[in-house]
Amino acid sequence: MLAGVQILCFAASYAVALLLELSRLAFRSGVRGALMLGFAAAGLVAHTVFLYYRAVQVPGSPLSSEQDWYLMAAWLLVVVYLYLVWYHPRQSFGLFLLPLVLALIGAGTLLARSEPFAREPASRVWGLVHGAALLLATVAVLVGFAAGVMYLYQDRRLKRKLPPPRGPRLPSLEWLARANGRALVAAVLMLVVGVISGVVLNALRRAGGLNLLPWHDPVVFTTLMMLVWLLSAVAFTARYPARRQGRKVAYLTLVSFVFLVVALAAMLVLDTAHGGKNQAGGELHPRCPFETCICRL
Repeated sequence: MLAGVQILCFAASYAVALLLELSRLAFRSGVRGALMLGFAAAGLVAHTVFLYYRAVQVPGSPLSSEQDWYLMAAWLLVVVYLYLVWYHPRQSFGLFLLPLVLALIGAGTLLARSEPFAREPASRVWGLVHGAALLLATVAVLVGFAAGVMYLYQDRRLKRKLPPPRGPRLPSLEWLARANGRALVAAVLMLVVGVISGVVLNALRRAGGLNLLPWHDPVVFTTLMMLVWLLSAVAFTARYPARRQGRKVAYLTLVSFVFLVVALAAMLVLDTAHGGKNQAGGELHPRCPFETCICRL
């Protein structure tokens, strides 16, 4: 019950920051920027304290549950938001990033499991690499998705020669194109590291006499399909000169977001091998985001 109240506290702070971002559409204010930063920063502090106490007080591996994974992804996205708002105070990044933050918190609170996993030191280091890499890949896809939506909106407005919006401003097409491309490359690199470390973890399972996670497992399969798509997207954009990449990369990051949603839905909804029995009769890990095995820390 207390945990639910704490989550509501920082989620409410982010919601207020989003409402302040939306108010840019209606009127101008000299103090709004400071208020947005204040509420978002206060939410991040409460968010950080919550994750810290989850790590040190909850039995089992620290921050290893499905809920923790979603909340850590939301935390990283808020850090990105605060960084962008601090250095680009006149740009309305929050209109696109804060809804994703609230969606991650909502999914983690309402749909994901909160039980941590048992400690297994044998694969502690690889579990850290695996979980962290896939977490960063998820955040990179979400940042790319937000930049892609902003790019397509700006591109449409300029092509139709519409006047600049009265309230919120968006970055230039050049800046958004660079952000899109970098997010796509970062997602590919992190996902490659995550998949390779997942293969190593599977090898450690074999060495420990445990059942292997099959390649056709829904979580593993959707993750691999997303990797194939991202690699194809990077190869596709490399064939075009920089001046022609903007819209193409934006559409590719939007499709990458769809793959991410499918992968997360598979983890939350479908039955996976993570809930099966190992050869020693113990429980395998319950469904874990992208087979992260951060639970093995």
